[in-house]
Amino acid sequence: MSWIEPDWPAPAHVRAFVTTREGGVSAGEFASLNLGEKGGDAPANVERNRAIVRDRLPAEPRWLDQVHGTHVIELDGASDARARADAAVSAKPREVAVVLVADCMPLLFCDRTGGRVGIAHAGWRGMAAGVIENTVAALAVAPAEVIAWMGPAIGPDAFEVGIEVRDAFAATDAGSDAAFAPHKPGKYLADLYALARRRLARAGVTAVFGGGFCTYHDAERFFSYRRVRTSGRMGAFIWIA
Repeated sequence: MSWIEPDWPAPAHVRAFVTTREGGVSAGEFASLNLGEKGGDAPANVERNRAIVRDRLPAEPRWLDQVHGTHVIELDGASDARARADAAVSAKPREVAVVLVADCMPLLFCDRTGGRVGIAHAGWRGMAAGVIENTVAALAVAPAEVIAWMGPAIGPDAFEVGIEVRDAFAATDAGSDAAFAPHKPGKYLADLYALARRRLARAGVTAVFGGGFCTYHDAERFFSYRRVRTSGRMGAFIWIA
């Protein structure tokens, strides 16, 4: 199985992984482990794929209604109803946080003692609006004690954006221009990993790991909405054992 386990110095009782396309039952553009309900895959296939992943987890994950926003939900004590949020935090053992991605970055968090974990769905919209900073704040520990891992996202040589994306970041961080390379008239290549590092640093987090993936170019391992609009979704999961 080619699922990805973060290479980061998290305590042993903090568990996490990101699925790839491998190991499921879906076919065609959704082959094979599509976990997304909205892309057009057969619901029975998605249900079976989620059951395959559930076998690797201590409990049913807390699926979110993701909207490319900045809201962070505290899973401990939250209702079982699906929350409209793009990030989650928890201190409760066996409470599984999850986000679905297909070019946007899954960001995993924990503190150095492993007492708190978090996860964020960090595409450019949420990142520019503050989802990273909100998640760090919701962890409710000193930022210097936070460890972050950047999961598979679209790479810096594939993520073409317009000037409005550059301007959205520059509005609060003039130095973010360094993460945008001129590409063609009115277009730039954006480095999500560099932008995430800047946002994490601004939030006080300096222990940052991961990066170096490209969901767009690595079609064998990853779904990519930019590559195929009828794309499946990978899942990123984190919990305290």
